[in-house]
Amino acid sequence: MGLLRIMLPPKLQLLAVLAFGVAVLFLENQIQKLEESRGKLERAIARHEVREIEQRHTVDGPRQDVTVDEEDDVVIIYNRVPKTASTSFTNIAYDLCAKNKYHVLHINTTKNNPVMSLQDQVRFVKNVTSWKEMKPGFYHGHVSYLDFAKFGVKKKPIYINVIRDPIERLVSYYYFLRFGDDYRPGLRRRKQGDKKTFDECVAAGGSDCAPEKLWLQIPFFCGHSSECWNVGSRWALEQAKYNLINEYFLVGVTEELEDFIMLLEAALPRFFRGATELYRTGKKSHLRKTTEKKLPTKETIAKLQQSEIWKMENEFYEFALEQFQFVRAHAVREKDGELYILAQNFFYEKIYPKSN
Repeated sequence: MGLLRIMLPPKLQLLAVLAFGVAVLFLENQIQKLEESRGKLERAIARHEVREIEQRHTVDGPRQDVTVDEEDDVVIIYNRVPKTASTSFTNIAYDLCAKNKYHVLHINTTKNNPVMSLQDQVRFVKNVTSWKEMKPGFYHGHVSYLDFAKFGVKKKPIYINVIRDPIERLVSYYYFLRFGDDYRPGLRRRKQGDKKTFDECVAAGGSDCAPEKLWLQIPFFCGHSSECWNVGSRWALEQAKYNLINEYFLVGVTEELEDFIMLLEAALPRFFRGATELYRTGKKSHLRKTTEKKLPTKETIAKLQQSEIWKMENEFYEFALEQFQFVRAHAVREKDGELYILAQNFFYEKIYPKSN
């Protein structure tokens, strides 16, 4: 290139440099294509070897094909926390159930009591596990987590859930009890007629906006133990975290509901095929908004945040958010402002013994 600069005029030198750059980019592109082709070939060979092994098993002895049965023998439980966009998400399941061929069942407990009696726990576990006519099934209701393993169940249901910023959830619930929402606008709510704002309630030390009312997402994840419902229990917080990590398939957050739906569709298409598109472009029949809601002032928020109960509920929310974002980061990629689900990124190789 040094000799070229001496012999050629400046304009020709520039053209030569540009041509050299284009050639380098072309070669790099060809190398990348070769690498992609090599990867596709390796995966094709691996799939072929897997098919050969499966065929040998079929020839060597009868193999019961249980793929369809196993796919249908799936139960999802969404023990929805109130005012976390739970109705919005559940309506998507209702919209898809006929098309994707599964059943949706609402768990309606008396007075929305999230804690079941011991005998109802036994009945519920028996229903969920042995009610074959309702499989595959999607159960939803305001019920705290129930450990199916305690009842000797070998195949446990898949638990999912969504949680929300604790103060935003309480504010939404406060106005919902007074004004309802656009889902059933004619239904009379328990606190209808009370015009006091959330700010006024906090300033007056009202019971409906007290810090104790924040204690809900932790016990819903903690379960049916008495300590779970002991407001401010550190044990309950730690148990809720344990269950979220070990017993829940996926926990999303209200603020990022679309991403939660996208991940469910990618991982559990038997239930959620078409859910993301429905959420984005459908008639929005699944959306639900609390009416007459007024955002709290900074002073109101600061007052609630002084409470140890808020600190614990917020710790749990931040814990769930971090876990969700971790799962999402390893499942999607962003391009031009849009998220895309990653394709399968593993395959099998070095499969022995080799076929003849």
